[in-house]
Amino acid sequence: MTYQPQLAPLGSLWLSSLIALLPLLAIFITLGGLRWKAHWAGLTALATAIVVAVAAYKMPFGLALLSASEGAVFGLFPIAWIVFTAIVLYQVTVASGRFEDLRQVFALISDDPRVQAMVIAFCFGGLMEALAGFGAPVAITGVMVMATGFSALRAAVIVLVANTAPVAFGAIATPIITAGTLTKIPYAEIGAYVGHQTPVLAVFVPLILVFIADGVRGMKEIWPVALGTGLVFAVAQWAAATYLSVELTDIIASLLGLLAAVVILRLWRPKGGSAATERMHQVREAELASMTEEQRAAVTETPALQKRSLTGGQIFMALFPYLLVIAAFAVTKLIKPVSKWLASTDIKIKWPGLDGHVLTLAGTPNSSTVYNFQWLSSPGTTLLICMIIVALVYRVNAKDTWKEFSGTLVKLRWTFLTIASVLGLAYVMNLSGQTITIGTWIAGTGAAFAFFSPTLGWLGTAVTGSDTSANALFATLQQTAATKAGIDPHLLVAANTSGGVVGKMISPQNLAIAATAVGLHGRESDILRKCLPWSVGLLIVLCLLIGLQSTPVLAWMLP
Repeated sequence: MTYQPQLAPLGSLWLSSLIALLPLLAIFITLGGLRWKAHWAGLTALATAIVVAVAAYKMPFGLALLSASEGAVFGLFPIAWIVFTAIVLYQVTVASGRFEDLRQVFALISDDPRVQAMVIAFCFGGLMEALAGFGAPVAITGVMVMATGFSALRAAVIVLVANTAPVAFGAIATPIITAGTLTKIPYAEIGAYVGHQTPVLAVFVPLILVFIADGVRGMKEIWPVALGTGLVFAVAQWAAATYLSVELTDIIASLLGLLAAVVILRLWRPKGGSAATERMHQVREAELASMTEEQRAAVTETPALQKRSLTGGQIFMALFPYLLVIAAFAVTKLIKPVSKWLASTDIKIKWPGLDGHVLTLAGTPNSSTVYNFQWLSSPGTTLLICMIIVALVYRVNAKDTWKEFSGTLVKLRWTFLTIASVLGLAYVMNLSGQTITIGTWIAGTGAAFAFFSPTLGWLGTAVTGSDTSANALFATLQQTAATKAGIDPHLLVAANTSGGVVGKMISPQNLAIAATAVGLHGRESDILRKCLPWSVGLLIVLCLLIGLQSTPVLAWMLP
């Protein structure tokens, strides 16, 4: 039994595209409109994709189910594995008592909760995105922002919106490397183009975070440090991507952004911090009062910070887990002999019953049916090793470590189901031909496609929760569409990557991670409605920017 997808199975490309969009509409309607829980929305969209694949695309039912199973397994490992180990690492620091010292470190930078939230979500979150990605920054920083006094809902929105500009270069530039591998364009060249797009957003993201934290009043009182941090981050991201290293871009940008915030706050002190703290607490109390007793019990506990001085040794130990993570990823990703050896341990599994039975539009075997089991080279495994080392250094005994391990496993069970269902959806849509139909339809706009090209990356990341997956879905399509329309392929492949950064904040996967981290499981739809306007607004800015970069108006911005 061999299946070859058709570009327009219903005879008309636009009609086929509308039918192919049904799974995506299902997930947005159920999650955003009907307020279903994320795992039910994901399962409904997956079922819709299977129906469309079988009924409209004539894909054998067995192959559709096998496609979903491979996607679900990929969602659990490595993606859910990375999220799980990142959260366990954080939980071990909490169990050790050292997390309080880390909170004190951020309090040393500023006692203003709005500044702390910006620094944690944008700079520290950017560093976590650079190293691990795949939802880990949202999982870790969500609780940390809550600890500064914010309500669970507002903390979730802040960390999701903050997780934008760093995403393209996240997980040691995995999205860009993936795009380069698929398109055969040197990934450093793609990264340089992305480095001339996402920094435009990065300048304004800290200002947006301050607005979410405390409205117009907060922006008036905090804008110098927010703008300064954003500008330094943006310039560093541009310079690193263009001249230094795509893999190190976010690490450099995040650390220099943090340094800029520290320097500015040494020279200038924001006003209104005490009043802002009181307003944060009032919002938090109001949120708790509106919940049921069961909902209040689920909200992550973040005790008030008791300010005290720290010694140099305490500061180092508080930062130790994250310094260890930086060192570990530097060794495993940037030292070529180590990274090659780790990659050599990967196990390629030809998915039973699927591999060799699904073809591409061109009639060649689809390589997506080979599952790569990265048991040792996965960032999640690196994080697990870091967690064990941290537990030993912090003297957290085996019983308490296992308690955090098993407790996190139970806590994340619905998140795992959401991730598995969404990746299953992506694989069914990809292997059945639904994604290529939608992409080709959109690409039919010709030269004007440059203005819409980021939408594909936005859509792909919104559905899969991964800019890497969005590039896997659409990078080659962007390259083909650009060639047909007479546009620089580098620009549109980069546009796909950049578009994904503003789609991640509304992906069911990331919404579920954020909701779980702050204790709002089941209220993903509330978080979505808060994030959606920012996602769409930033997408429009990006579409205009890239569209104009394809013309003489802004072509001078490109490498």
